[in-house]
Amino acid sequence: MAELLKEESTITAKGQTTIPKSVRQALGVDYGGRITFFVDDQRRVHVKKATEGTRDPVVFRFLEFLERDMIDHPDSSVVKLPASLPDRVAALVGNMDVDLDAEIEGDVAL
Repeated sequence: MAELLKEESTITAKGQTTIPKSVRQALGVDYGGRITFFVDDQRRVHVKKATEGTRDPVVFRFLEFLERDMIDHPDSSVVKLPASLPDRVAALVGNMDVDLDAEIEGDVAL
């Protein structure tokens, strides 16, 4: 991998650091901008400009787990859904009308 830019930064006692100006410029981020850190299996850290709608880290980890499981166990990690599933779902929800765009009433906890 060719190095296009190399900068150094100190980590404070609070675990904070300043992203050097040249790196921020190369990533196209400024004050208030968001970046994403990736650590690969060789413990190398990659920094990218965060994209809109950056994935939830818990969901992202779960999807990584599923990907690894599917690679490691291709015959058992993904199975065909039973043909009876649509009938079972219909029986559970009955004639409920669901509006996925409707506002949620009451308190919501995540």
